[in-house]
This record gives sequence, structure tokens and C-alpha cells, in this order.
Amino acid sequence: MDTNYKRLESLDVLRGFDLFCLVALSGILHLLRPVVATSWYDSFLWNFSHVAWEGFSPWDLVMPLFMFMAGVSMPFSLSRYKEDPDKWAVYRRMLKRVLLLWIFGMMCQGNLLGLDPNRIYLYSNTLQSIATGYLVSALLFLHVRPSVQVLTAFGLLITYWLVMQFVSVDGYGAGDYTKEANMAEWIDRAVLGRFRDGAIVENGQVVFSDIYRYTWILSSLNFVVTVLTGAFAGQILKSGLDQKRKWQWLLGIGAVMVALGWLWGLQLPVIKKIWTSSMVLVSSGYCFLLMGLFYYWIDYKGHRKHLTWLKVYGMNSIVAYMLANVVDFSSIGRSLFRGMEQYLGEGYPCLIKLSSVLIIYGILWLLYKHKIFLKV
Repeated sequence: MDTNYKRLESLDVLRGFDLFCLVALSGILHLLRPVVATSWYDSFLWNFSHVAWEGFSPWDLVMPLFMFMAGVSMPFSLSRYKEDPDKWAVYRRMLKRVLLLWIFGMMCQGNLLGLDPNRIYLYSNTLQSIATGYLVSALLFLHVRPSVQVLTAFGLLITYWLVMQFVSVDGYGAGDYTKEANMAEWIDRAVLGRFRDGAIVENGQVVFSDIYRYTWILSSLNFVVTVLTGAFAGQILKSGLDQKRKWQWLLGIGAVMVALGWLWGLQLPVIKKIWTSSMVLVSSGYCFLLMGLFYYWIDYKGHRKHLTWLKVYGMNSIVAYMLANVVDFSSIGRSLFRGMEQYLGEGYPCLIKLSSVLIIYGILWLLYKHKIFLKV
């Protein structure tokens, strides 16, 4: 962030909360299911599970929130370049970030580390959606007025809807929002082909997975909007408004966006896997509300005690994400605690998961303690 401004602690804590849920809490809670084995716990786990298709759960907010926060930091990190006539330095920085995020995404979910060219997937991960949204949003932030940025966001939302609603190819599209026949599905198959996640080549033919239903190409329009909405929140937070007005604006805009999103969802279903425009309004609205609440509690009210553990996650969020998705720390836990399996039974996987969580946190804490913050 711009060193001329006090660091936005609420953003670090909110990012840390998001990463803590992603790399630690959810996995432990799901592994506890056979241990608890009650109906109320199954109902509770809905909050930490993705909806099958239409609808939205709290867990569906994790990815949009990660993207939204990339946008929030943008006004703090890029504002000093807006008036600079020579922007090649910032362009190089932006392209480096996009390239690294793309490679990291392929390491996490593109099977890049498998070293098997027949199983490499090109566009399949949250980090790559951040890269796409960041690149376009950053260019807009640097070169056009906020009003044009807002109009662009609306234009992208409407463009996505028009394609999904009125374009039809080979039986896909024309207002079909099912898993099997939506237009975003056809575009991903046509553009990515065998490089789509889950696709394999058999007898010279690309065979697509019947299970994998996430889309990326058409959805990229709305990835940009998700990051842009974060940039709008960041511009409010960086503005000259007094602190009270800032959190009031964040909460007010969030409430309006959520209402508009669910209203639009009556015609264009709220579906995270294909990143529908209504889902963007709903999720970004919730992100505004969370940002407003965290800003109110931490930066406005000054409640900062006992939050350092979340900043440990938040200030090295990419490292946390990569450690959780690339390195298998469970082998260490099984080596140390293999004798406990006979006593813990179904609780043993929880112990192994907890050991992995603690190892990752220990690495992040050491980085935080020594003020090492790895950025891309």
C-alpha cells in the first residue's frame, strides 16, 4: 500500500479471516462430521459447503471475497501512478503480478507440478481469476474516471447477461441456465478444449468431465466486475470522507447490491460456478457489508486486540493459499502421530488436519515476526 497512508488494518484482518476459513477452519469442521454425527451438525456444515448449483451459501463467498479484497488494495497501491506520464514501470509490475498469479494457479489446480502435458489445465483457479480481474481493473483505475469505471462494470454485467440469455450455439444457451446447456459451458469447451480442468483425450477426442461445471472464459467479464467493486470500496476508504461516512457508505452500498442481486436472480439465477451477473451483485454486496463491518470495528472503533493471528494469515495471504494447496503437510502429521490412530478412530483425520494447519500457521507466524511479507 501507499506509504503515505496509514495501513488499513481492517483489510488485513478481513483477508486473514477469509484465508483462515479457507486453509484451516473448513477442512477441520468437515472432518469432524463423523465424530459429531448429529443432524444439527450436518445442517451447520451447510455454511461451509458450496451450493450444488443455484443459490448462495456463506462458503460461496470465500472466492469472491478474496477477489474483492484484491480490488480494495488497488487505490492504495496504484494511486501514485495515475498522474505519472511514464507508466511502463507500473505496467511491468502489473504484468509480473498477473504472470505469477497465473503460474501459481496452474501449480495449485492446473496440474503443472504433475509434469504431464496431457493433464495440464490452463485456466482453472481462483488466483487466475484474480489475475484477470486485476489486470483489467488496474488499467481502468489508472486511465479512466470512477464514473467510467462504474459504467464499465454495469456494461460487463449486462454483456454477460445478453450472451447467456440470447446467444445460442449447438443447443447451448438462449436463456438455458442448467449445468449441461448454459452458454458459458459451451464457450469454455470451445476455447479451452483439452486444457479445461477435468478434460482428457481418448482416441484423439477431447472428453469433458461430467462433474466439472466451473466456467472461466465468459465468466472473466464478471471476474473483472468483482475486482472492480473491491476497487470502488477501496476508493471510498482512501477518500477524504470522515471515518463514519466511510463505513456508512460501505454498508449502504452493500445492502443495495445484495437486494438488487437477489431481485435480478428471479430472472438470471444466482449461480457461482458460472459467475452470473446476479451472483456478482449478491457476493460483492456481501463483501461491501463485511468490509464495512470490519472497518467500523477495527479502524473506526479501534478494537485491535487479539486480532494479530488473523493478520498473520492476511498479510501473507498468497503464501497461505499456496502452502495449503501445493504442499502436503499431512505426511508430517502422520509420521508424528501414527500411534494415535488406534485411540482416536474417526477423530484421527482431524488430528492430522490440525497438525497441517498448525505447521502452516507456524510458517506464516515466523514470516510475520520477521516482517517478511511476500507479494506478487
